[in-house]
Amino acid sequence: MRVVITGLGVCAPNGVGLTNFTHSLKYGICGISFHQELADLGFGCQIAGKPEITDFDMDNNFTPLERKGLNSSGLVYGFIAGAEAWADAGLKPMGKDKPDWDSGVIFGTGILGTDKFRESIHLIDSKKTRRLGSTSVMQTMASGISAYLGGKLGLGNQITTNSSACATGTEAIILGMERIRSRKAKIMLVGSCSDSGPYIWGGFDAMRILPTQYNSDPLRASRPMSATAAGFVPGSGAGALVLESLDHAMARGATIYAEVLGGAVNSGGQRGNGSMTAPNSEGVQRCIQAALSDANLNKNEIDVINGHLTATSKDADEISNWSKALGRSGKDFPYINTTKSLVGHCLAASGSVEAVASVLQFKEEMVFGNSNCDDLHPEILKRVDVTKIPLKTISYNPNMIAKASFGFGDVNACIIFKAYKPD
Repeated sequence: MRVVITGLGVCAPNGVGLTNFTHSLKYGICGISFHQELADLGFGCQIAGKPEITDFDMDNNFTPLERKGLNSSGLVYGFIAGAEAWADAGLKPMGKDKPDWDSGVIFGTGILGTDKFRESIHLIDSKKTRRLGSTSVMQTMASGISAYLGGKLGLGNQITTNSSACATGTEAIILGMERIRSRKAKIMLVGSCSDSGPYIWGGFDAMRILPTQYNSDPLRASRPMSATAAGFVPGSGAGALVLESLDHAMARGATIYAEVLGGAVNSGGQRGNGSMTAPNSEGVQRCIQAALSDANLNKNEIDVINGHLTATSKDADEISNWSKALGRSGKDFPYINTTKSLVGHCLAASGSVEAVASVLQFKEEMVFGNSNCDDLHPEILKRVDVTKIPLKTISYNPNMIAKASFGFGDVNACIIFKAYKPD
């Protein structure tokens, strides 16, 4: 069963909606900015990537009643992205009488509704429990985003949420692909979201893995693959994709962005050089190779990589793992880019936001450029020819794109996208 992508949606720090996001990727527009709230709270890193949600965005996606008491940024981001992807696929919400039994949702998150949790705790401690409102549970349960999307769209197939740290979004796509492959669904809305704010980002600031020297220069702060990378910039947002069986997409005349050719998930078991915060290199290489095997590809067929590449000391290790897994180096190495230089690290949302960016390269016939890495790490230069890491967007017609994500807990996910060509 072949699986294709027929819809995309995004809510990113550098662009809410596909049009804005695509423009930012083409021209290297960064969505990272200084946040006074973080400075007031004494954070070392006072910058972040946060989607700019306007009143128009809210009015266009939520009724006045739905907006009342809505205090979950991740749910807002996820619904905006998911609804856009559904509409982009030419699909509409079901009527009130019955659901679409053949369509479902797998939409992941890390922590949902942190601000709502804080508000709820304050009300409970103040003996004002009755003021919590009827949506506090929906906004704070992990599956709130998938349940909300499923209910708004009227979907009757599997409705669930996955959570695997920074690998969440990429894993969600693989899970959706597998459900369609097994003929248990015809359409799956997949993606992931992440809350924004100090209660999400504080733990990382305490770990001292965020850059602190760029508070006055946020556009230069996220520096994947750079010799002067100083840590990842925290971000938030959501990405969404509509996956569909090829037969179903063709029968309804859907526009097809790309084919989902295969994917794999695994864990390094926090053994060897793996830990809670660092991936086991063998695990990463096995995951990439398993994705290739699932897609029935050889190592030479990948021509573009969208890496995890968070702007930490592990970037050079990631490049080494790609090189070893593919058996390719120098000018033979594929083009590689990272979306994080423009949006920061969107945590649980990162894989889905970056997957949308990856797939857009087929439509635009481009490889999006990399920012802030004109001083490439010397260990990376030993593996990859400088021409394979474009600093600006280049015209190119990709055929096979590999997207990988590696998360806390030493968990890995890799997926292969293929340019769609009608038989």
